[in-house]
Amino acid sequence: MTQDLAQFAAERGIKYFMISYTDLFGAQRAKLVPAEAIADMQKDGAGFAGFATWLDLTPAHPDLFAVPDASSVIQLPWKKDVAWVAADCVMDDKPVEQAPRVVLKKLVEEAASMGLRVKTGVEPEFFLISADGSKISDEFDTADKPCYDQQALMRRYDVIAEICDYMLELGWKPYQNDHEDANGQFEMNWEYDDALKTADKHSFFKFMVKSVAEKHGLRATFMPKPFKGLTGNGCHAHISVWDLDGKTNAFADKAMPFGLSAKGKTFLGGIMKHASALAAVTNPTVNSYKRINAPRTVSGATWAPNTVTWTGNNRTHMVRVPGPGRFELRLPDGAVNPYLLQAIIIATGLSGMKSNADPGPHHDIDMYTQGHLVKDAPKLPLNLLDALRAYEADGELQAALGTEFSAAYLKLKHGEWSTFCSQFTAWEHQTTLDI
Repeated sequence: MTQDLAQFAAERGIKYFMISYTDLFGAQRAKLVPAEAIADMQKDGAGFAGFATWLDLTPAHPDLFAVPDASSVIQLPWKKDVAWVAADCVMDDKPVEQAPRVVLKKLVEEAASMGLRVKTGVEPEFFLISADGSKISDEFDTADKPCYDQQALMRRYDVIAEICDYMLELGWKPYQNDHEDANGQFEMNWEYDDALKTADKHSFFKFMVKSVAEKHGLRATFMPKPFKGLTGNGCHAHISVWDLDGKTNAFADKAMPFGLSAKGKTFLGGIMKHASALAAVTNPTVNSYKRINAPRTVSGATWAPNTVTWTGNNRTHMVRVPGPGRFELRLPDGAVNPYLLQAIIIATGLSGMKSNADPGPHHDIDMYTQGHLVKDAPKLPLNLLDALRAYEADGELQAALGTEFSAAYLKLKHGEWSTFCSQFTAWEHQTTLDI
């Protein structure tokens, strides 16, 4: 039964709702709606000019309506009179096919039609930096190997604990928080869930982290590679696939290598098969490729893949299989769109199942020191343009995600690349001024 948002407001003292949708570039767009008007908004949606956001629309298009999905509603723990609710984009009474949440919901339905329920967890990494964005916020966080640094973690206790307290309050079941491998970098983990719920939580998490950081006079960034020489922000995704009851892992088979069933291996095969094109979505910015093709960092490792390989419990590969019936995709970064991340995982996995895809041989080596020994695995794209070209060449993946979405995404991302190429950089002056 659909939850009545007006009743939700009355019971909890909500004065305003943020009706929010995420555009193709991962930007969150919202209207602030008084609780007195939410009943009509729940029925008809809040109106937006779609062209004003990163969607492939023109000023001539009719209104885009963001229809709130009441099942996603969250009362802001730090501002109790406001609630956030994820919305689906509608135009002319039809779903906007290029809208990321719409894309994900269609793929969740497709998986369900095959008797499968995809559950995922994400590990979003972020830096706490100065308000102007120029440096990490903790001047004493200078260790060469800062990962799990106890003192640095506790110096940011007020920020991290406040965010974790809110996740506990929301029932997300957070279970650990740590200082990550770069100076000034942190990661927070909560329990995995159905793919759409994870996407909604991931979207809200980014909003919450930024809001709490600002409250403390800091800035939080999920930028893939904000500082040269430091480990970048990844967003590793943990994937498991279940029967529709959500109680039986459909891919777990302890009798098979890595505890992965034959069917599960084809799902993995789909991820491997489409990896180069997948990067256009999991690593969606120019800056993303400074992370996955980075030289050694101060700590000695980038913790990011650069080759299409898979393994058991080994963090130097693109995909690891750490336990029966589950995968960790280590390719995505902090800029990934929360909804498109889940969508492309399902799209590539189902593609693999349909084509009985073989993931190829696994590798047990340390890819950071012995990767040159692997001769039969493709390298991941060197830059955003290479990734977009790989996506353009992958008709099967474009169809799986939707032709309207794919056309819009490619058009806008090619525009982003062209804008980047028109910039003049300090490096150009340094290296060519005197030629």
